[in-house]
Amino acid sequence: MNLTSHLLSPEEQERIHQQSLKILQEVGIRFHGQRAPHILRQHGIPIDAEDKIAKIPAELVAQALAATPKSFVLGARNPAYQLLLPTPFSRYCIDGTAAFVVDFESGERRYGTTKDIEESLRIFQQMDLGMMAWAPTCAEETPAGSRALHEFFAMARYCSKHGQHELHRVEQVPYLVEGLAAIMGGEEALRQSNAYSLIYCPVAPLTHDGQMLDAYLALGEWNLPVMMMPMPVNGTTGPASLFTNLALANAEALSTIVIFQLAHPGRPLIYASATGIVDFRSGAYLAGVPEMGLQSAALTQMGKFYGLPTGAAGCTSDAKQPGPEAVIEKLITTLPAAMAGADIIVGYGEIESDQALYLEQIVVDNELAHLCQRLLEGVDSSPERDFYADIPVVGPGGHFLKQRNTRNAARSKEFYTPRLIDRSPYESWLGLGKPSMYAKAREEVKRILAEPPVDPLPEEVVVRLGEILRQADREIG
Repeated sequence: MNLTSHLLSPEEQERIHQQSLKILQEVGIRFHGQRAPHILRQHGIPIDAEDKIAKIPAELVAQALAATPKSFVLGARNPAYQLLLPTPFSRYCIDGTAAFVVDFESGERRYGTTKDIEESLRIFQQMDLGMMAWAPTCAEETPAGSRALHEFFAMARYCSKHGQHELHRVEQVPYLVEGLAAIMGGEEALRQSNAYSLIYCPVAPLTHDGQMLDAYLALGEWNLPVMMMPMPVNGTTGPASLFTNLALANAEALSTIVIFQLAHPGRPLIYASATGIVDFRSGAYLAGVPEMGLQSAALTQMGKFYGLPTGAAGCTSDAKQPGPEAVIEKLITTLPAAMAGADIIVGYGEIESDQALYLEQIVVDNELAHLCQRLLEGVDSSPERDFYADIPVVGPGGHFLKQRNTRNAARSKEFYTPRLIDRSPYESWLGLGKPSMYAKAREEVKRILAEPPVDPLPEEVVVRLGEILRQADREIG
């Protein structure tokens, strides 16, 4: 008896699908860049030379969906972390490219650096439910033209789990391929491993960025998977109604599937989303809201409607500092996506509407993920968990503490024991110094950073990555 959620009825899923097809056929999608318009024209889809808008027929969508793998292994530098998609229970990704970091020592809010990426990934490496790494902040001190490469390689250096990041320029592609091939032991090993992927966000509403799309299409030659993440915001870049925004986001996802599958049929894709809302009082973007959770759950269902591996933004918060608000918002945005069966939930480690990385939050978020997973595991009704025989033995007015089944259950997965939440009696809690969830998380961060990195890249590979980055800095930085 697992705990699940079915937010959309089959009829509602079909309505969203049909409305998305109508958007694609009647309104169209704008494709900037060089590669996508050429590919579309090759397949008989006219695209206006001036406004770059293509109208995509339903039969082409169906063809692209049929070509998209329904299951694949999300690889990793260390094969022990390989993950078959779809998964029985959600696994998690550290959130990506926040502009700011809350300094672990000083508490200062500042721009992110390469060192922040490295430290955060050393922590994420030890989070057991975290299976997809993403550079969680920007390497502000590096040259703008090669910055994404610095971030990608910093993430890969200290985390041996699956890694994803983004590119912003076609010129970055050969350096990325050379670096990832050095990590994996050659281009063919890179192509076969699925160890690294790309995250791709269409520009809402209904637009594809030319430079990013050209780069990602070029990387199709190496079969790098893509997590597509439409991000229309209700009331600004998307319709004000949740339901219609779902149709818009879904149309953007379908257009992404079409162009990637036309270019490289069979390329692995993850259907994901990150649809926040706008605060109509201030114009601010909000991610830690119930509406984010609802839309993430609904679009996860749409991904499953198409039979695809799924992801979703979750574990998100608009809190300006760690604490109760962050915990509440992260729970209400994680649980709906997890209950809908999202394979990957993106959000570990960040607050302030995904703009600020906080190291302790990575550890706290892993705890929250465990709580959600225990809920989703539900109630075990197997014969092994039928303890009726204990009831007549104990009888009215007795207790079950001495029963063998009680002793065994206490040591089983029937009951989750948290690492950060304190369950001591009040007096014991006082005697322990009033420990809080974040205080315990801070001690865990200190422990991890004081120890040698786990599973780092071999030194010769690090040296080679440094050479590639210096060349990239000179040539495109």
